[in-house]
Amino acid sequence: MKSKPIRKTVEKPKKVDVKGIYLNRTSIREENVQKYIDLIKSTNLNAAVIDIKDDNGKLTYNSNIELANEIGSNSNPAINDLKKTIKRFKDEGIYTIARIVVFKDPYLAENKGDYAMKRKNGTIWQDAAGTKWVDPYKREVWDYITSIAQEVSDSGFDEIQYDYIRFPENGKRVDQEVSFDNPDRLSKAENILAFLKYSNDKLKNEPVYVSADIFGLVTTATNDMGIGQIWENISPNVDYISPMTYPSHYAPGSYGISNPDRAPYEIMLQAMKDANMRNNKLKNQGLKAAVIRPWIQDFDYKSVYSIEDVQKQIKALHDQGITQYLIWNAGNVYTVEAFK
Repeated sequence: MKSKPIRKTVEKPKKVDVKGIYLNRTSIREENVQKYIDLIKSTNLNAAVIDIKDDNGKLTYNSNIELANEIGSNSNPAINDLKKTIKRFKDEGIYTIARIVVFKDPYLAENKGDYAMKRKNGTIWQDAAGTKWVDPYKREVWDYITSIAQEVSDSGFDEIQYDYIRFPENGKRVDQEVSFDNPDRLSKAENILAFLKYSNDKLKNEPVYVSADIFGLVTTATNDMGIGQIWENISPNVDYISPMTYPSHYAPGSYGISNPDRAPYEIMLQAMKDANMRNNKLKNQGLKAAVIRPWIQDFDYKSVYSIEDVQKQIKALHDQGITQYLIWNAGNVYTVEAFK
């Protein structure tokens, strides 16, 4: 992809106290968009996180990027006219975020085997769910991701959000099985940091903010959890940081809570206490710290999540002085009454 002419001054979007929902590739089809605009307008919500590169590695729009055309990752796009679709949201005053799934990319791994994470015997590695990932050390992958971010930043989006900006979980097992293409011998955490700096350089002249999704426990963990995510590396290098603090995903005993799934307030409160503490330390060192904007759970996993369960998470945020959040439900079936 040709680089764009450098703009002398970049007008960033107006800052908004974001309260948003996630929209998958089905929800952003032309015939479904109005339903979700109406949902947002009927609540106190004001933002939409829109799939641009999804969990399967497929793009949801017509891309002109050479690699996307070569491998067909832009085939059968959900969105025929990206600018027009984003304008529908913008005309209603809705803040728009482009979700780009980064290193979990089975489509690129299958169609460009050189970029895939490889087993030590040279075959393509798969995670426990059978999903192929690309090698996070590959600079060609970095270029592909940031080219997508650059391309869609001119479509009216306010923000680029990186998801799966990490190595696969079960890091020790992965390290035993995989041979990474890592000539500079960077640690996982150093590599994720290097990618963010590379991306920031590529996007510095684009009219968008940048955010990153991280594991919920990154707010509290003192190491990279084997996935390359460390709060102190990521927070200073993005505008917004979104820990995925889903209570149902915390192990029994987390923060001394025997059943985290049934303690949505307590889990969120402790996670945000730790996040605030770490951001304050960064600021005290004279460093930038991202605005904290967590994902909250609005889905049933170990138990049915009620209006009260969703609202308890939001109350915990408010009690920690956090005013922004995103709401996750993979099927985009939201508990609208929780956001009235």
